[in-house]
Amino acid sequence: METAEVKKERVVAGRGLIDFVFSWSLTDVLNSNFYKYKVWKIPMTFSTVTEYKRSFILPLLEETHADLLSCMASLPQAPSCEIISVKRITKDYKLPKDFFYSIVLKLSKVKKSDAEGTYKPQCGDVIAITDAKPKSAGDLGRSKISYVIAIVLGVQDNLTRLSILSSKPILLVEDKMKDIKSGTLFAINLINLTTNIRIWEELKTNVKDHNLNIIQQVLQTNFVDVENCSICQHHLKKKHSSAYSNIIARIRSSELNESQKSAVLRCIDTRECHHQNSVKMIWGPPGTGKTKTVGFLLHSLLKMNCRTLTCAPTNTAVLEVTERLLKTAKESMEYDTYSLADIVLFGNGEKMKIKDHDELLDVFLDHRVDFLEKFFFSSSVWEDSLISTISFLEHPERQYGLYLTNRRVKDYEENKDKKNEVLGKGETNRNQSEGTSDKSSRDKKDKKGNKVSNSVIVEILKEKEEKKKVEDMLSLKAEKKQPKHEKEKEKEQAEGDKKCDDFLTYEEFMKKRFGCISKRLSFYIVNLHTHLPTSFVSQQTAKKMISAFDSLKSFQKLLDEVVSRDKPGGCLKFSVARTECLEVLKSLPQKFPVPEFHDRWDIKKFCLENACLIFCTVSSSAKLHAGGMSNALELVVIDEAAQIKECESAIPLQLPGVRHAILIGDEKQLPATVKSKISEEAAFGRSLFERLAMLGHKKHLLNVQHRMHPSISLFPNGEFYQYQILDGPNVKNQSYNRRFLRGTMYDSYSFINIAHGKEEFDNKHSLKNMVEVAVISEIVSSLHKNFIETKENVTIGIISPYKAQVYAIQENLKIYSDDDSSDFTVSVRSVDGFQGGEEDVIIMSTVRCNGNGSVGFLSNSQRANAGLTRARYCLWILGNAETLIRSGSIWNKLVLDAKKRRCFHNAEEDKNLAYAIAAALVDLNQLNILLNIDSILFRNARWKVCFDDAFWRSMVRVKNNELCKQVLSLLEKLSNGWRQPQKGRNVIMHDKISSQLLEYYKVNDQLYLVWTIDIIQENSNHIQVLKVLDILPLSSIAELEKQLEILFKSYQLDKISRCKYKCNDGDLIVPMRWSISNGTAEANRVKDLVSKALAALGLIDN
Repeated sequence: METAEVKKERVVAGRGLIDFVFSWSLTDVLNSNFYKYKVWKIPMTFSTVTEYKRSFILPLLEETHADLLSCMASLPQAPSCEIISVKRITKDYKLPKDFFYSIVLKLSKVKKSDAEGTYKPQCGDVIAITDAKPKSAGDLGRSKISYVIAIVLGVQDNLTRLSILSSKPILLVEDKMKDIKSGTLFAINLINLTTNIRIWEELKTNVKDHNLNIIQQVLQTNFVDVENCSICQHHLKKKHSSAYSNIIARIRSSELNESQKSAVLRCIDTRECHHQNSVKMIWGPPGTGKTKTVGFLLHSLLKMNCRTLTCAPTNTAVLEVTERLLKTAKESMEYDTYSLADIVLFGNGEKMKIKDHDELLDVFLDHRVDFLEKFFFSSSVWEDSLISTISFLEHPERQYGLYLTNRRVKDYEENKDKKNEVLGKGETNRNQSEGTSDKSSRDKKDKKGNKVSNSVIVEILKEKEEKKKVEDMLSLKAEKKQPKHEKEKEKEQAEGDKKCDDFLTYEEFMKKRFGCISKRLSFYIVNLHTHLPTSFVSQQTAKKMISAFDSLKSFQKLLDEVVSRDKPGGCLKFSVARTECLEVLKSLPQKFPVPEFHDRWDIKKFCLENACLIFCTVSSSAKLHAGGMSNALELVVIDEAAQIKECESAIPLQLPGVRHAILIGDEKQLPATVKSKISEEAAFGRSLFERLAMLGHKKHLLNVQHRMHPSISLFPNGEFYQYQILDGPNVKNQSYNRRFLRGTMYDSYSFINIAHGKEEFDNKHSLKNMVEVAVISEIVSSLHKNFIETKENVTIGIISPYKAQVYAIQENLKIYSDDDSSDFTVSVRSVDGFQGGEEDVIIMSTVRCNGNGSVGFLSNSQRANAGLTRARYCLWILGNAETLIRSGSIWNKLVLDAKKRRCFHNAEEDKNLAYAIAAALVDLNQLNILLNIDSILFRNARWKVCFDDAFWRSMVRVKNNELCKQVLSLLEKLSNGWRQPQKGRNVIMHDKISSQLLEYYKVNDQLYLVWTIDIIQENSNHIQVLKVLDILPLSSIAELEKQLEILFKSYQLDKISRCKYKCNDGDLIVPMRWSISNGTAEANRVKDLVSKALAALGLIDN
């Protein structure tokens, strides 16, 4: 946030908005309806610019209020820090509302796990100042210093010293009338107002102070169409410049598809119109190569030297479009990195994580200024380095002679010091008197020698000073770009230099000395033609600099090869190479015509004014208003324009000089995020792109998608784009039919029904569904096993609209890598976080599972479209079909479409998923579902499986997912007829009925599965079923037997006989079925056989 002093009053940007925020009491903040009856819907058209700007003011205030209210709900988790000092800024402090203070924070080092709650201050932060950390919003009202909030205006001293503007006097300071030196105060971070302040400034600025050419074009529906402009059409018939013609020819011969070529050509033609202003819209549905098209367009504008600002809503989107432009530009660069200075990316390096993007460092403004600052403020480093290298190459023998002279002087001085150390303290006086005459005679003898060595010493000192200056600059790139083996080589060389006290031979001196000065000069050559704008370094000069760089490198290599001057052909080769190197070095300019700079901001302004392409977020473009650039922009290109609130997009559109705007986006995908329901209903989140599209503004459609398998693109293409999108030849190719798991459930497109999920809130009031989490974990585990077997690279994206679900999935999948360099990666993000991204496999978790079809903001069709269009080869959607069908939303259509296309599957069709669901329900203690889960787990088994309540209670008590899977696996085998061999079975040895009917199989070292055969009536039949009784340690089974013995004694003999009856099918035991009407004779025969067997055991009497 920038401040200035005008007439001794400190001016704060966005002061009007800040004063509104300061005026809200705690009660006002906590009142969700505070602005409810003050906010009106933003109209579709406007009569004047004043009306246009005014319509956004109240919705912006309400959105700011909602943001603050939202923060209050999670106040205990808000980042905080202790304040150790508060001082008035006396020169600015002025009643009744200019309460400026300087505060010092106590920042301490924290573990990564605790970093979330640590406050890292930024300009624009709104903080609450309190004497205790609040446990709720109500605690702010009970603080000794009442409800005091402040805004951070400046951050200094490594984030510890802040200048702030407070809403009211900080009473602990005012009461004592002195600065706080002790006591406890805390700064609680609430929200950041930077973006809202920038919007406010644009809305409140006098209409006469800004460029309103573009804004005036979008007020009504009478849009300007420069394509049909008669003046431009007449101009087209005239001779165009060769540069323009070359650009057109390059576009037409490119690999872009026809719709992409047409979009770029129309934008280029728009730029050529200088007599009127317009807005061009490019409609880029998912996978249609929007970013590629924008990159090609920007490179064409770069070739035409058209000053263009490219914006996007987020840092991620800005980095993506910058990377695409650089990729395109570098493919056609003739002279290494020359002309990169015409491209500037600026913003917050930490938020951008710019250090993770080596390829962008050369165009990142702060990095460029770091080099130029040292270069411009270090006098004549370039000139000195160039002259020093030329001088060395011209007179290497003289340089070597000076080196020898200097070495002798150095040795002499060292010997003299050693002699002085040997002299005893007792002879000090005598030595002093003798030393006086000796000194005068020595001075006379050494004077001549010193005259000879003075020039050498001066030069060496100068070189050391230059070397020290350049060391920091060298480190800017060397650490990241230098190969490891070169670093080790330099380290060894440095250690060798320290150990070597002998005189260097001529060859050694040449090699070492040239290596030092050429390295320094090469560093300047590379960075100057990279970071100085092309208007200050001509193409011819750049060509010479690159030639000089290559020549220095070749000469150094030659020095490494020439062991001695006596080597055959060495002297001649050396002489020719030296002459060539000198020739090219002498052709380089000793100075560059750059202006004089006073500070770092001057250099930033210089870079921005002389750049052709500038990249930043829409919000950050506000800094260009404050910069006062003399070289105006021509075009503004806004990528992802449909994701930006219209009032925010007005920031770059009002920059001086802007003649045309190009909006690229898709209103069918994610809109801007709006927290306030009131503002959302007022259309505050509506983008300029969407409003113009609704008003019928012409859009150029990119109509070929190259991302999704046709079965994935089919539903969104029909539902959102009325089948206007064609599948590219690449996705229709047979090679695009990649399958990662077996079964139709895992074809390229499927809906997987999770019938027994459970939605629940986390502590931050976001929804999650742990059953879906378990299913996702099982699927990813299977994908990983397949990857281990096939070694086939795969990237997996998991998307959910709910933050709690995203976090729960991340926690379950920690073991898998999200590193892009890995061959198996798993990325888990929200729908918003995945906008613009793509992966081989996408698993989408819809979370919602309830009886009334409530799906909340999941019903937003734009959010659904964004999630459904991220996959390349496979899209698997997880959800509760019943809930989604009842929702009456887009998800109703999706589920019905999946059923119609036979892409609908129940999760239990995959036995591993069925086990995972059961294990999750056990973990969730969902007994009511577990008691009826037999039909889910064993729907296709030969035996019907029934569960006793005690079994599930035991499972819930144990709460061990792995054990649950082991038990269910054992039950699956039992339900399909497998039985343990007789010798491996646990036989109950006693004469009770339970010994004949009860079975217990070992699950692990501690627990046994206890089961029996029961008879149930089904329709007109009696059938055998497998009944699972419990899972117990061996020591507890005897007690269960006693309880069951009572039950078994109540059985009729025919029931006992049927329970014991075994029907073999090969090695398997299959269930027996008896007809109730016809089964009496058979039952009697079995009864007789069993009675005889029981009588033989003496059980009937018992």
